[in-house]
Amino acid sequence: MNHFKTFALLAGLTALFIGVGYMIGGQGGMIIAFFIATAVNLFAYWNSDRLVLSMYGARPVSAASSPSLYMIVERLVERAGLPMPKLYLIDNDQPNAFATGRNPENAAIAVTSGLLRRLSPEEVAGVVAHELAHVKNRDTLTMTVTATIAGAISMLANFGLFFGGGSRNQNGSPNPLGIVGVIALSVLAPLAAMLVQTAISRTREYEADRIGAEISGHPLWLASALEKLDRGSRTINNHAAENNPATAHLFIINPLHLRSIDGLFSTHPGTADRIARLRAIAASQGGAAPSTARPWG
Repeated sequence: MNHFKTFALLAGLTALFIGVGYMIGGQGGMIIAFFIATAVNLFAYWNSDRLVLSMYGARPVSAASSPSLYMIVERLVERAGLPMPKLYLIDNDQPNAFATGRNPENAAIAVTSGLLRRLSPEEVAGVVAHELAHVKNRDTLTMTVTATIAGAISMLANFGLFFGGGSRNQNGSPNPLGIVGVIALSVLAPLAAMLVQTAISRTREYEADRIGAEISGHPLWLASALEKLDRGSRTINNHAAENNPATAHLFIINPLHLRSIDGLFSTHPGTADRIARLRAIAASQGGAAPSTARPWG
């Protein structure tokens, strides 16, 4: 059911993109938007992982440069039945992480330097297991495509604001909107895209928490990590994320907090609710707290 809902939301996002093209340029604009949407999806499929990693200045790490992290990931991919992903480090003090890549065979996991400094090995394992759950569910492709289309909708709406406000289109046909409609569209279309993006992200986060808890075998590892990540995200700036808000939903915790509008369309479920669900899973399993579980690292 979750996969069907995600597919439906993605289809809605693409339809919104094409609809914006029609409202700005009529039938010709719709056709152009369709081809742009196709090109955007193809680009996102093949290149979005490299693009988002470059946005954050992520650099690759190996078993030699980060042996503790590498060992944790090796253990978890064995439990998950997944191939070893590429590992990246982002030089940022805010504790956070994300996964990307078009499929498990081409997946990458990026963690911040703040995450490695502030979390215990068990909590790092809980976070990595969550990201591996996204890889296993193929959420990484869905979420990167979503970010790319949402950004393209905002660009198209802004294009319409500057070039589509006349009473007629360039081919002489009547403009379906006019200047007032174009201004309204330039505001409402990105907001609608954000709403769809938020719905997709929230749907996938709960599922990744649950499957991540299965992969690690200790739901409370992730619960404890989320508490620290939430505190860190509220007090430590992530300027790269603030400059690229369309990518915020990729992270395990919302990295945005500098602008007041950041909280209006939160791409993540409430952290307290996520922690409560993980604790309920642990209680049903008779799980131990992270401090009494077998140490990692």
